[in-house]
Amino acid sequence: MRLRAATAPLLPVLLCTVLSHLQPASTSAAAFYDLTERHTLPGPENALAKRDGDHHRHGAPLLVLNETEVTMYHAPTPPSYYTIDWDGHGHEERHPGLMIAHGIFMSLAFFVSLPMGIALRSVKHAAHGIVTLSFYGFCALGCAASGLYRKLTPNMYEGAVHRTQGYLVILVAVSLSALDIIDVVRRCITFFRGTDRSFKWFWRSVIKRQDAPLVGPEYSGLIAEEPEEFESAKITRESLELQDVQLHGGDIEESHTQRWANSVHRHQRHYSLASEHTVFDAHSPHQSDDTLHDAKGRRGQLVPNQLLHNLGGIAFATIERSLVMMGLIQVLVGIVTYTGGCRENYLNGCLAHLIKGGIFWSYGLLTFARFLGSYADLGWAWNRSPSGSKYTAEFVESFVIFFYGATNTWMERFGAKAGDPFTTKQIQHIGIAVMFCFAGLVGMGIESKRIRNWLASSTSASVSHPSDLPQEAIEEPPSYSGSFNPFPALVIGVTGAAMAAHAQTYLFQVQIHSLWGNLLVAFSVLRCFTYFFLWLGPPKSILPSRPPTEALGSFFLACGGLVFMFSTEEVTIAAMRRGRDDVMMFLNVAVALTCCAFCWTLMVVGFKGWLKSRSQPPVTYQNVA
Repeated sequence: MRLRAATAPLLPVLLCTVLSHLQPASTSAAAFYDLTERHTLPGPENALAKRDGDHHRHGAPLLVLNETEVTMYHAPTPPSYYTIDWDGHGHEERHPGLMIAHGIFMSLAFFVSLPMGIALRSVKHAAHGIVTLSFYGFCALGCAASGLYRKLTPNMYEGAVHRTQGYLVILVAVSLSALDIIDVVRRCITFFRGTDRSFKWFWRSVIKRQDAPLVGPEYSGLIAEEPEEFESAKITRESLELQDVQLHGGDIEESHTQRWANSVHRHQRHYSLASEHTVFDAHSPHQSDDTLHDAKGRRGQLVPNQLLHNLGGIAFATIERSLVMMGLIQVLVGIVTYTGGCRENYLNGCLAHLIKGGIFWSYGLLTFARFLGSYADLGWAWNRSPSGSKYTAEFVESFVIFFYGATNTWMERFGAKAGDPFTTKQIQHIGIAVMFCFAGLVGMGIESKRIRNWLASSTSASVSHPSDLPQEAIEEPPSYSGSFNPFPALVIGVTGAAMAAHAQTYLFQVQIHSLWGNLLVAFSVLRCFTYFFLWLGPPKSILPSRPPTEALGSFFLACGGLVFMFSTEEVTIAAMRRGRDDVMMFLNVAVALTCCAFCWTLMVVGFKGWLKSRSQPPVTYQNVA
């Protein structure tokens, strides 16, 4: 009671301090209370009051576009390539066909040839080189169409970065292909130096890369050859085994148990091939201890080399797959450049909607790919991991959420000057970013096996005699076999619910934000249903379980991300100017594009699965129905 009585007088002081920081520095206390009273009074003048520096209204959203108010905060929209090609403002010659050709060729390059090349590389298919050439062919045709269009059309977007970024992306692709070219040259040199120069051996060694190292052709030049001592030791070991078979001619057909025992014996002794060579080969010149130590030293060098190969392979695969994402970024930047958007003070809001909406869109496509069976080898397709992966899909989701929140917390103040007060909009977005940061941190902690063991230690510590407990009392429950982490879904659901209630100037903008916010909430609910059903029956097979709730949830997530990108202030104002402010039209366009993207995802994942089914022996799965 004393503490409460002592702190009670401080509460008004703290409240006034917080409220004073939320107001402009030049606003006095009297003006602040006067402004508060004016906001509580009815009247048309209150509808024009600004919300803490933002140009959103306090009152009911407007139904009709107010061009006068728009020009108070934004410059007039200048003409663009789109208006030249389709509206014909002041230009008689139009060349929309060249721009359409540019879009088609570049889309074929980045969304057809590139995914096919990645899938063909994963199985080391001979057609990978042909598909790579088609990728560069489509890029060349697209760049030619774009260059011709720029020659025939005036520059309508000063400072555009679409062309520069496009050439940088192509340069990254060329850099990756240079590693393939180096490997092909190396194989050709090896082929012509060899004795067998037949076309069949050329096809097998150079084209199909059958003698390629385990890491892959892109880093074959970094792989050190195995020392000669190991090779000669292998030959000696094989000759000894052959002699053993000849001495026991009548026992060639071993029993199954004997073959298993011999295979285990050979596996256990595989590490000491060099020493076996020294012991068994009495006529070898490599019997000295110095040679043995040299062989062991060379073998020790294989460990860092193998680590280098693994890191190189991971880096190569990551960069190669990120080219598809770079293609999506180029599509968005190209649309912005062609339509003349995201200029001046539209830029920050435009970037926020395109980046965040693009993340949700890509996340939805990736979730649908997981539903189809992608990343099943890691246990990310709602299945049991056949490889015992250390990281779950929920851990990766939580890490991405944490990273986004940790960085975006400070990015919300971009564009603000030093000393500017925090606006209501900034506080809203910073609050969401902080939620992302700490909710992602909690999600990563839940996925940590070490933290799970710490949490379970309190139970075991409370038992005085654990040996007296029955066996089923200390067994892991079936739910431990899977990951049931609701925090990624919680973060996305709360974000959608908050954005559905986001204050906007016009009713159409409110409806669009409410639309994609509710779509994100739908994904969150369906993901929770997935966890509920899988918690009742955790997956026991390594095959993808394909819960239908994930198919629906991924669709809502991708569609919500696309509508998120549509909800930029500039797009909504342009729609109202042209009489296209119809929520159903926006939703139908988003649904149609999402269905097309899902069809593309199905074809890419299916094509890769078809290739692997042809390169691997068929497997008969047990039917439990």
